[in-house]
Amino acid sequence: MSPSLAAALLFASLASCAAHSYVLTDDGGLGRVFDGIGGLSGGGATTRLLVNYAEPYRSQILDYLFKPNFGASLHILKVEIGGDAQTTDGTEPSHMHYENDENYFRGYEWWLMKEAKKRNPNITLIGLPWAFPGWVGRGRNWPYDFPDITASYVVNWILGAKQYHDLDIQYVGIWNERSFDSNYIKLLRYTLDKSGLEGVRIIASDNLWEPIAFSLLLDAKLSSAVDVIGAHYPGTNTVLSALKTRKQLWSSEDYSTFNNEVGGGCWARILNQNYVNGFMTATISWNLVASYYDDLPFGRDGLMTAEEPWSGNYVVESPIWMTAHTTQFTQPGWTYLQTVGHLEQGGSYVALTDGLGNLTIVIETMSHHHSVCIRPPLPIFNVTSQNATFQLKGSFASIQELQLWRSQFNFKTQKPSFFEKLNPLKLLNGSFTLNLGEDEVYTLTTVTTGQKGSYPDPPPSARFPKAYKDDFDVRNPPFSEAPNFADQTGVFEYYRNVTDPGPHAFTFRQVLTERPVTWVSDADQTISVIGDHQWQNLTVTCDIFMESIQTGGVFVAVRVDKGGELVRNANGVFFWVFADGTFKVTNDLAGRTVLAEGTSGTRAQSWFTLTLSIKGQYASGMLNGYPLWMYAVVLTPKNGWAAIGTKSFELAQFDNFAVVAE
Repeated sequence: MSPSLAAALLFASLASCAAHSYVLTDDGGLGRVFDGIGGLSGGGATTRLLVNYAEPYRSQILDYLFKPNFGASLHILKVEIGGDAQTTDGTEPSHMHYENDENYFRGYEWWLMKEAKKRNPNITLIGLPWAFPGWVGRGRNWPYDFPDITASYVVNWILGAKQYHDLDIQYVGIWNERSFDSNYIKLLRYTLDKSGLEGVRIIASDNLWEPIAFSLLLDAKLSSAVDVIGAHYPGTNTVLSALKTRKQLWSSEDYSTFNNEVGGGCWARILNQNYVNGFMTATISWNLVASYYDDLPFGRDGLMTAEEPWSGNYVVESPIWMTAHTTQFTQPGWTYLQTVGHLEQGGSYVALTDGLGNLTIVIETMSHHHSVCIRPPLPIFNVTSQNATFQLKGSFASIQELQLWRSQFNFKTQKPSFFEKLNPLKLLNGSFTLNLGEDEVYTLTTVTTGQKGSYPDPPPSARFPKAYKDDFDVRNPPFSEAPNFADQTGVFEYYRNVTDPGPHAFTFRQVLTERPVTWVSDADQTISVIGDHQWQNLTVTCDIFMESIQTGGVFVAVRVDKGGELVRNANGVFFWVFADGTFKVTNDLAGRTVLAEGTSGTRAQSWFTLTLSIKGQYASGMLNGYPLWMYAVVLTPKNGWAAIGTKSFELAQFDNFAVVAE
């Protein structure tokens, strides 16, 4: 169908179906100021695989996310302030592993913020901790006993962003989805101010509307410290106490839904209705891009999917284009009209203006079953096809033409059409009528710069290579972590081994020596997984070096079945050697189910080569090329990742990792 014919069909005969009328005007004032739409990298390690993509594919993915007038054109990037602990799909390294340690080049969030800023210099940057290094808690799994230490730790991250990367962090949060402490928030405000960061604003508490809203009403000093109330997964609704604070209200984490077409429908619905129902002026998607192993928790819960750096394949999912319906035609600082609301036969509409004559209207008619988000439960509602007449009044009455963009999910035919530019719409006396079907999104706007960006198709999808090796011999690594290793407890980093100028001068080292202030139940052991979760029969070889005398222990593993928040309960085949000269083979990371054990002669401060092979129900292990144990019976699990790790939070090195899978 041609765009002109499609546009013509938008005008329905009013004789066949009466059109409901909606007035859009700035007479009587405007609504709240729009703060933007964003994505969240972290919480945790959700962008882990993106950095490993080769060019041009990595830059293409970044363009779809951040480049103005191209794809999602995001206004906001929120990142995790890495805390060395498991925060959903992995750990992100801290800028201060230890109290006397500062390094502002670990991880990939610095790089990501710079790439976003390169594409959109006006993007809003936000930082939020999920976890904290153990030293912050002084031995307790709690960050508020020494609030001055915690505040300084967070402020150091903001200062480091500016000093080392010229990044201005504009907002900072408290502790993701965990308790807040009023005294800590006030001290954080004081510490920011005395550090010359008066312009950095505080979001609280990245959890529910209560009890933070009620606390702000009761405590004037707390209220003066907090600029934004950030709620998670609010179901498009707010509470009276939050409105009474007169603060900016944000859905500071939302979506978290599988990014198929229903996920796109969820995102389209809440982007409108978070304001219509809840007066929220910013909505931030967890997560930005699904760039972590698919079998970790919440696989593909991103605006797009980029989980195969080894193939270069990525998928621009429907949430990208649902975002574009708003982001390409508005900017933070625009203002919502007061005349927003629900359509008579289901759906919603919002309108925003820049105050300079521009107007953008976004309409969605997502049906219940095609817009269910992961949380909270969605009450039943009905949407039917309808005619809707919009009358522009006030300063918009003289607008004669609007650009027209449309998305149709077409669930029945399974032939969706996303972010299609139709012919401009001519207005008659400031009025226009649309025929709105179910599961559609429209943008009507005076802004003429919108564009559906595209690149040639990326390479086809492919499984992780069956033969893979890494010698970690990188003199100046671009990132602190080796490609494709996904830390699930602990932090593994490239290491320059100055005491060994020989074959192990460059290694991969687990660097944490105490348990962090955790967000979930991290394992008691450290572990980094790699490869294909479907692997069954394979051989893993790795050189290992224990640094802890007598107490040290390391492992290589196959068929590791769980990661993320579930890592503590991971099963698989784990081949351990210890500094006391023993070995053990276990069916679980916790080491409760022992398949074999004995004497190994291993010790700390020496290199050893471990080889672990599994085929069918039988596993065998070699030490330095000689059989150490054979034919351990493994009934479950049947498949899983390869992995390396340590017995506890201890220093240990790994080198010459190799895997061959059938």
